[in-house]
Amino acid sequence: MKKISVIIPAYNEERTIALIIQKVKAVNLRNLEKEIIVVDNNSKDKTGEIARSIPGVKVFLEKIKGKGASVRRGFQEATGDIFIIQDADLEYDPGDFPAVLEPILSGRCNMTNGVRIEGRFHGKDFIHAGFLGFIGNSIITFTTNVLYQNKAGEYEGCYKAITKEMARLIDVRANDFDFENELVCKMLKKGEVIIDVPIHYYPRSYSDGKKIKWIHGFKILRTVIKTRFFD
Repeated sequence: MKKISVIIPAYNEERTIALIIQKVKAVNLRNLEKEIIVVDNNSKDKTGEIARSIPGVKVFLEKIKGKGASVRRGFQEATGDIFIIQDADLEYDPGDFPAVLEPILSGRCNMTNGVRIEGRFHGKDFIHAGFLGFIGNSIITFTTNVLYQNKAGEYEGCYKAITKEMARLIDVRANDFDFENELVCKMLKKGEVIIDVPIHYYPRSYSDGKKIKWIHGFKILRTVIKTRFFD
């Protein structure tokens, strides 16, 4: 394992894209090479333009709408040995990269799953982004753990790292926020071990650009159930 590919799906994130790239660049991964890939998902602002102006960043335009479509494109373009997903906002701290990568680098698994340890109920949108999000997240976690006989703390944290071989082997078709859930479920169906890793979380409000909404929770649940019994 010599090279890490950081996949950053982005949609209308001109306010944060430069800073998150700066934070990713600043992370010390010791002797590992770092590849930064931004996938612009039809942004209507200057997200893509800003990303392209930063040296050392590969930028691709994905015309299919949705975070999942952008992550899949990033997986296709990445050349690293391990892929890690990084949201384009500032809700997650790239300083957690070493912890997220360690179980894979030590050979204990082919995928890790970030579990948020703080910050779930902060911010202006306490009811929608905090409490209701927590309830929906709990239902998704419980359902996934029961159906796939797993014991993850949650599945909706941003950070997930996966080896190139597994990312290319698993056929994930979801284009929306349920992409990562389909990926996780298909890994579990194959009998792969996924190790939970504690990560930090700094939630933003909908007025600040938060995009996932309650309706996505139903789509994620549908994907979890469909993957278990029909896919």
